[in-house]
Amino acid sequence: MLKGFKEFISRGNVIDLAVAVVIGTAFTAIVTALVKGFIDPLIGLIFQVGSLSGWVWTVPTLGGGHAAFQIGTIIGEIINFLAVAAVVYFFLVAPMNHFRERAAARAAAGQPDPDVPPTEAELLAEIRDLLAAQRDVK
Repeated sequence: MLKGFKEFISRGNVIDLAVAVVIGTAFTAIVTALVKGFIDPLIGLIFQVGSLSGWVWTVPTLGGGHAAFQIGTIIGEIINFLAVAAVVYFFLVAPMNHFRERAAARAAAGQPDPDVPPTEAELLAEIRDLLAAQRDVK
């Protein structure tokens, strides 16, 4: 059981996942601040409620009291989620998809990937060809 856990940790995917969580948390904090500091008051101004958190729908209950539905808070969280999703998509997912498409197109065209170093056999063949070309020049 511990051996399997050790293999799982040493694969590298866990590190990638941890980095993604940290970056996602940072994006969430930035976008949440933008939504709460700018977009919420702007929408509150449009609906004349001050801020979205002040937009409450009050309904009388059967017992004579009132139930308050915080519509503004719900709308604010939906906007926050959509903003975070848009930031993650446009700044992380879309560029990665573009790079993958370019790499796939290069591979289909038979061009070597510049990020992949040549194999030992390819290097030795290149050295052999260079030495043969030098012998022919002399």
